[in-house]
Amino acid sequence: MGIRLIEAGPDRTVASMPVLGNRQPLGLLHGGASALLAETVGSVAASLAAGEGRFAVGIELNISHHRSATDGIVTATATALQRGKTLATYGIDIVDDAGRRISSGRLTCLLREAEHRPPAVGPTPL
Repeated sequence: MGIRLIEAGPDRTVASMPVLGNRQPLGLLHGGASALLAETVGSVAASLAAGEGRFAVGIELNISHHRSATDGIVTATATALQRGKTLATYGIDIVDDAGRRISSGRLTCLLREAEHRPPAVGPTPL
């Protein structure tokens, strides 16, 4: 996907991603790639908001696509809308190189204690 983290904090996280390599068959930025970028910046921010000994897991993502991109870099910024003890919600804007809004979304993450973390997935024995 080529995502590059630019800034990371619990209130604001920014990352960029190239359009090239993330296009659908018509040559436009794939909506799923935009959604992945949005969830990435929101999840990083929520993980930082959760704090030590805690983790974040996305429970709701919505995204609206406003215009297409065919080349260049898109940049996503997640901004905290609400940070509580158990939930964190972020507004996410994705813009192109010219600063035009490509997509906007919202991500809500559940913040949990580390002892509730699901086990890591490893190789399945045959």
